[in-house]
Amino acid sequence: MSLSDSMASLWRAATALTQTQSTQTDGVEFWSNPERTGWLMKQGEHIKTWRRRWFILKQGKLFWFKDSTVTRVCKPRGVIPVASCLTVKGAEDVLHKQYAFELSTRNDTMYFIADSEKEKEDWINSIGRSIVQHSRSVTDSEIVDYDSKR
Repeated sequence: MSLSDSMASLWRAATALTQTQSTQTDGVEFWSNPERTGWLMKQGEHIKTWRRRWFILKQGKLFWFKDSTVTRVCKPRGVIPVASCLTVKGAEDVLHKQYAFELSTRNDTMYFIADSEKEKEDWINSIGRSIVQHSRSVTDSEIVDYDSKR
């Protein structure tokens, strides 16, 4: 492999990485003017330990990071498109933990623990508002008016 070949493959790898990140974030500038930010405990996807993560809600996406210092070059540890979520509600009775709430999609339920009752309620309200704003809205053509068909 020549030097130019290896440079080209390095370039392709770097470009693929950038495309993956921009696909994941869908061009959302999570580092500026977020709708809500804060620390939450989140259960790991594979290893079910609780970890404290910094969450950012913006433009229908819930991002999380290891640290609260988030800049343009930071890569999210994960992202949830809230438009695909069906419900967000308290989950103290499910987890038997104070300030717990859950976020559910068709296939999965994710659990979080806030630092206080107020934080929990604020996150539920913000995420709930975001679900409504970013879920596919009903178009006029999908509305069936049975009265007009008589």
